[in-house]
Amino acid sequence: MTNPLSDPLQQGYVDYFYDQAGSSPGTLTIDEDASPTRIVVIDYNPHQARRIIVEQPEESADYLTTETVSWIDVQGLGDEDILRRLGQTFDLHPLVLEDVVNVPQRQKVEDFDDQLLIIARMVLPHPEGVGFVSEQVSFILHQQALLTIQEEPFHDSFGPVRKRIRLQKGLMRKMGADFLTYALLDAIIDGFFPVLELYGERLETLEDEILDNPTRETLNQVHSLKRELMNLRRLSWSQRDALSALLREDSPLISQEVKVYLRDCYDHSIQILDMVETYRDFAASLMDVYLSSVSNKMNEVMKVLTVISTIFIPLTFISGLYGMNFNPQVSPFNMPELSWYWGYPAVIATMLLISGSLSYLFWRRGWFSKVSP
Repeated sequence: MTNPLSDPLQQGYVDYFYDQAGSSPGTLTIDEDASPTRIVVIDYNPHQARRIIVEQPEESADYLTTETVSWIDVQGLGDEDILRRLGQTFDLHPLVLEDVVNVPQRQKVEDFDDQLLIIARMVLPHPEGVGFVSEQVSFILHQQALLTIQEEPFHDSFGPVRKRIRLQKGLMRKMGADFLTYALLDAIIDGFFPVLELYGERLETLEDEILDNPTRETLNQVHSLKRELMNLRRLSWSQRDALSALLREDSPLISQEVKVYLRDCYDHSIQILDMVETYRDFAASLMDVYLSSVSNKMNEVMKVLTVISTIFIPLTFISGLYGMNFNPQVSPFNMPELSWYWGYPAVIATMLLISGSLSYLFWRRGWFSKVSP
C-alpha cells in the first residue's frame, strides 16, 4: 500500500485536513509560503480591451455591472485581508471563499444561482524539467464577469487567452463571460499535453536504458515515474468528472452555444486520461522489461561460466588422475607415463588438444557469438 505522505499532492490534502480539523466552517488557512495577493482586471468588448491593476478589492465591484466582459484575476493567496474583502465585494458564501483559499481542493462544480463555482487544477512542466507542478485555479462565473483565483501570480497556462483578447483573435471579444470561462478551462486542459509529452520522452529513454544497461538507479527512476503518473491520473480523472458535471449543470450562466465548446474540452480531458492510462501501463511494463533484462544478463554470464567450466572439466580430470601420487614401486598397478621421459609434455599436449577441440566445437555451434561477459 502506498504511503500517502510520500506523495506531495496527497501530503497537501493530509496537511489541509490536519489544519482544518475542528475549525469552524469558513475558516481561512493561509500558507506561510503563499505568494502576495494582487488583482489584475482585463475588461473588454468587441471594440477595445484594457488591462487594469486594482489596488483595492472594492474597486473590482464596478466591473460586475458594466456591459463589457470583465476578467478579474486574483493572483496569490498570501493576503487574508484582501481575500476576505474580495469575498464581501463579490458576495461570496463563506464556504465558497474557504474552498478557493484553502488549497488543495478536489475539482468540482457548484451552482449558487447567480454564481457558478468551478475548481480546476492547472498542470505545468516542472521548472527543472523532471515531473510536473500543479496549482489550484478557482472560477466564479457571474453574468458579465469572471473571477479567477490562482495560487501563484506568475506561472499559468492563460498566456494564449490573454493574447487572443489583446489581439482580438477568434471569438474571444465577441462572446460573453461563459465563453471566457471555456477558453480558460480549455487552456488548463491543453496544459496537460506538454507534460504528457515529457513523460513519453522519459519512458522511451528509460526503455532504452533498461535494454542496454539496467541498473538499480534505473529501477528507482521507474518507481518514481509510476508515482508521478499516478498523481497525474488522479488530477486528470477529477478534472474530467468536473467537466462532466459542468456539462450536466443546467445553469443560466452558460449558454447552449458555449456548452458545445465545453463538450470539445471534455473530449480532450478524456483523451488526456487515456494517454495517462497508456503511460501508466507502459511504466508498469518497464518493470517486467527490467526484470527480464536483468535475467537475460544473468543468463549470459551463466553461459560464459558454463562454457569455461565445460572446457576445464576434462583438464581437471586429467590433472587429478595424474596427481594421485601412487608409488609405482610399491603398487602392482602403476602408471607407465610416470616413468616415461616424454610423459609430462605428452599430458600437457593432450590437455591443450582437448581444450582446443572443445573450443573449436563450441565456436562452430555459435556459442561464443551468443555470449558476452
